[in-house]
Amino acid sequence: MQIIDAQIHLWAGESAPPHHWRAPYTVETALRDMDEAGVDRAVNCPAIWDADANDYAVEAAERHPERFATLGWFPLDEAADESLVDAWLDRPGMLGLRFVLAAPEAADRLASGGLDRLWAAADRRGVAVGLMVLPPYLPAVGDIAARYPRMRLMIDHLACNPFQRLPEAAAHLDALLALARHPNIGVKATGVPSMAREPYPFADTHDVLRQVFDAFGAERMFWGTDITRLHCSWREAVTMFTEELPWLRGRDLELVMGRAVADWIGWR
Repeated sequence: MQIIDAQIHLWAGESAPPHHWRAPYTVETALRDMDEAGVDRAVNCPAIWDADANDYAVEAAERHPERFATLGWFPLDEAADESLVDAWLDRPGMLGLRFVLAAPEAADRLASGGLDRLWAAADRRGVAVGLMVLPPYLPAVGDIAARYPRMRLMIDHLACNPFQRLPEAAAHLDALLALARHPNIGVKATGVPSMAREPYPFADTHDVLRQVFDAFGAERMFWGTDITRLHCSWREAVTMFTEELPWLRGRDLELVMGRAVADWIGWR
């Protein structure tokens, strides 16, 4: 079984937000940690707090194309036109895009149609787009998915606030599950240990995971870590899924642990 982490951040600069406590997180460190944990590949979402992270992502993918692929980002300003999407996707290892739309101004643009030009460009190319959004904006994500059915959306961290723990962290679960009716929406089961109140194997999160699995299926639920903000080991994040969820076995386990996200972003 090939194990692919659906979301990590690589960056070489010294700065990072306080909740990403492993700083910097370089290619060399990631490869060492992946090898120790038995992780074959990782989807790099370049750190938004490091201006050089996109270039560093290209370097990582060029040096280790069998280990890293990228969902890149660019500023969503007036210069973010269709030609920029093309230029971005032409970069080595760039298999899609990913944007953080958690700040009120960015989230309002999501809901108001202010980013429709971006969705249209992604839809015409049939590419994957990752989104970090907060629960109040999940209905807007559903509306976008319906209007742009060729764009493959990926919702970060089950749309959970990274600063909340259960049960508050999953209070929006019904709104997330409602999005499963859109076949072009998948969810990253990333950062899950951070919402747990219990120690490994984080049993208080297992029912949430089962409900997401039942709604989206193995083809649209992607295991991952966001490892730089977890306080467990990468290996524990793996075995939580591979050994501690008795309902996740066989082909379903292979899909959730890597094959599904590779198919979703076109990483052959």
